[in-house]
Amino acid sequence: MRIVTFVLILLLAMIQYPLWWGHGGWLRVHELQQQLVNQTEKNADLKLRNERVQGEVVDLQNGTSAVEERARYEMGMMKDSEVFVQFVSPNSPAPANSVNAQSSASTRGQVSAAPLRVVPNPVSRSKEERKAFERQATKDKMDAAKKKQGG
Repeated sequence: MRIVTFVLILLLAMIQYPLWWGHGGWLRVHELQQQLVNQTEKNADLKLRNERVQGEVVDLQNGTSAVEERARYEMGMMKDSEVFVQFVSPNSPAPANSVNAQSSASTRGQVSAAPLRVVPNPVSRSKEERKAFERQATKDKMDAAKKKQGG
């Protein structure tokens, strides 16, 4: 009788092993449920992100307001008829890197120590006049550079 009891207990233990620790055991099922919850949360976040990006794509494709906004804030661009005005507090010190720094690099985002010149009524020019003015300015710069090299 003792042998039969021992064999039955041993068989019960052998059956319980795969139930708890085997390939489809309860612990593995619990672990997979946790992974499923985590992945569902990630998918919901990514779905929301994709919807935002899709909305931005539609805005960029259909209208000019989104393109204008990006050009203004990310690239510092403005329209031809606009005047850029920057207010600087008179009590704030000028940045050290812009006081005596004369370089050909971009100065976007730097504050100049020079006084601000205000033009009350700027003259509107056509595109042809602006191009001619820019060509003349470029020619003047090149002439000045040649004179500096030659003499």
